[in-house]
Amino acid sequence: MTTPKVTADEANKLFRELFPQIADFDQAIVVEDLSAKHARVRMGYSDMHLRPGGTMSGPAMFTLADVSMYAVVFGALGLTAMAVTANMNINFLRKPAPADLISDCKLLKLGKRLAVSEVTIYSDGDDMPVAHATGSYAIPQS
Repeated sequence: MTTPKVTADEANKLFRELFPQIADFDQAIVVEDLSAKHARVRMGYSDMHLRPGGTMSGPAMFTLADVSMYAVVFGALGLTAMAVTANMNINFLRKPAPADLISDCKLLKLGKRLAVSEVTIYSDGDDMPVAHATGSYAIPQS
C-alpha cells in the first residue's frame, strides 16, 4: 500500500474546518481509512437522509461520493483544500437500507490538473452496492 500524504484523522479535521456549516460533520461523515489510492468513508445513519419508503436519499449518497473523492485527493496529494469537483456521474443501483452508508473510493488516475476516481457505496452490513459514481477533481496549480 502506498503511504498517504494525509492520514484519515487529518482529513477528518480538515473537513470539520472547511465545512463548519454542517452540524456534527465529524459524527455524520467520517474518513475511516485513507491511502494514496483508496478511501473508505462512512456516512452515519440519520432520519434527515431518509426519503419516503425508508430509503436513504440520492443527495446523501451523492454527498458521500463527493466527500470520498475529495478524501482520496488528500491521500494522494496532501491537504489540497482548493481542489474542486469537476465532474461526477452517479448510478443508483438499488434501494439502500436505513443504515450507515459506506463508500469504497479508488483513485483511477492522478494527472497534473485532474484526479479521476470511482466510488462504490454500500449499506452497512450488505455486500451488494447501492450506488456507483465516477468523477474527477480539478487540482489547483501552484
